[in-house]
Amino acid sequence: MSISEADYIWRDGQIIPWAEATTHVLSHGLHYGTSMFEGIRVYDTPDGPCGFRLTEHIARLFASARIYAMDIPFEEKELVAACRKIVQVNNLSSAYLRPIAFFGYGDIGVAPGPDAPVNVAIAAFPWGAYLGEAGRQNGVDVCVSSWRRPAPGTLPMGAKAAGNYLSSFLISREAKRNGYAEGIAMDVDGRLSEGAGENLFIVKNNTLYTPPASASILSGITRDSVMKLAKNMGYEVREEALPREILYVADELFFTGTAAEITPIRSVDGTKTHAKGCGPITRKLQDAFFGLFNGKTEDTEGWLEPIGKPVSEEVSNVA
Repeated sequence: MSISEADYIWRDGQIIPWAEATTHVLSHGLHYGTSMFEGIRVYDTPDGPCGFRLTEHIARLFASARIYAMDIPFEEKELVAACRKIVQVNNLSSAYLRPIAFFGYGDIGVAPGPDAPVNVAIAAFPWGAYLGEAGRQNGVDVCVSSWRRPAPGTLPMGAKAAGNYLSSFLISREAKRNGYAEGIAMDVDGRLSEGAGENLFIVKNNTLYTPPASASILSGITRDSVMKLAKNMGYEVREEALPREILYVADELFFTGTAAEITPIRSVDGTKTHAKGCGPITRKLQDAFFGLFNGKTEDTEGWLEPIGKPVSEEVSNVA
């Protein structure tokens, strides 16, 4: 899905025009994938635009940076405020936020030195359903990829680092070349891991199953939200190692993620789930999840963080 341009981007403490958000071709992050990023949804709620678990996403950005010894030159609260500001100045009622921190221009060695610059930027722009609105309603067709996720002790998959997404690129590109909407990866032991950019859930006999953090997944914030919603609805949720064959006997399957939200899976490798699309439990979870944003589900966890009203801002102002 292509990006819809907005008017402004927040970069290193300033709000600048979208077209001026350029980066030197010798930036370290471009050559070695040394950037940490987040995806955050802003929803148009009855109480105005709200970021979904905004503060937690920014906390994870800092956690990813810490794993790679990247010192982000801002406080967490400053970036939370900057996320709000860039939505406001772009006059968006709903948006996709992309904060990114990366080693910039000035050090081309594989391991950047202690004085290597760290640049931070935040974009906000309109973005619809990642796997398509029809897929979100009716389910998508996926395949099991021939590519496996990196083994523990190779790359820290618990960090949301750009370099990790070369694995996702291979998984998703292979799937799309073969006519599928997305691919599912196995871990190094041949057990289920996750989608190219989504966490995976299996519904069998009214129980939800999802691969654990040790299966080379990124433990998603939407994944955590769905697990809590499901438990509140009385469903048992199990995090455990899962074999590939459970995909073919599942009652229901679905992906979760900030971009994917909750997207049903209707078939795997041409084998339809018993639900043949969006099953009843998946639909209930969708209703509860999206109900957070239309007021039908009470936000008992404080997940919705108000963005504030649009503001008029000079381009050079610090957020």
